[in-house]
Amino acid sequence: MGKVQAVIDLPEEVYLSLSSFGLTRERIVSESRKLLALKFFRDKTLSLGKATQLSGLSKWDFIEYLSENMVPVVDHDEDEMRREVETAEKLTKRLKK
Repeated sequence: MGKVQAVIDLPEEVYLSLSSFGLTRERIVSESRKLLALKFFRDKTLSLGKATQLSGLSKWDFIEYLSENMVPVVDHDEDEMRREVETAEKLTKRLKK
């Protein structure tokens, strides 16, 4: 599958401020991708898989990044959580037989 390039323009003063902290263009791009992926995942715009692709990280590194930024990987509402618990209980009963 191909790639689409998305470009942002930074005001020169912002870039100079970032570079004074040692941030290269590559690092700014990398951090921007991770932050966009985090936001789109948190907002449920992208799935975990798609957000991971956008981030440029491995799946496990992206999950760790989410955790570091207090974004839950699993975010079930009460009904979904109840169904998950019921399913786990059913599976546990079957395993005990």
